[in-house]
Amino acid sequence: MPEIFGKVLEVKRAVAEQPERSLSSACKQMGISRSAFYKYRDSVFAYDEKLTQRVVNFSVTLQHQEGVLLNLLMSLYSMHANILTVTQNIPVDGVAMVSLSLKMSGESANPKELTRAMREVSGVVEVRLLFGE
Repeated sequence: MPEIFGKVLEVKRAVAEQPERSLSSACKQMGISRSAFYKYRDSVFAYDEKLTQRVVNFSVTLQHQEGVLLNLLMSLYSMHANILTVTQNIPVDGVAMVSLSLKMSGESANPKELTRAMREVSGVVEVRLLFGE
C-alpha cells in the first residue's frame, strides 16, 4: 500500500476526532499536501470501518399528521440506529412516503426489531425493509 494512503487515513481520523482542528494543520503534521489529501480522500477508507458498519434501508408510509415523522425518528434514536438519510415525499391522499437509510452499530437492534418498533409508532401505516447489509 502506498504510504500516502495511510497518511490520508490519519488526516481523516485526526480531523474527525478533533473537529476544531483544521485540515491544513492535520495535513502539515502528517507531511502531505492538501491537494494530495483531496486527491485520495474519497477513495481511501479504513478497512475496519467498512467491515463493522451495517446499513439498512426502509420505506415507510406515514399518515400526514403533525409529529409522526418526529416520533418515528425518536423511536429509531432510542434503539441506537444512526440515521444517514431521510427523504420524505409530498403527502398524497393523507399519507407520505419516507425513505430511511440507517447505519447500525453493535448496540442497535436488528432490522426485524426496528421494523416492529416503527410499526408501533402512532401514525405509521406501513414499514418495508428494502435492503440490509
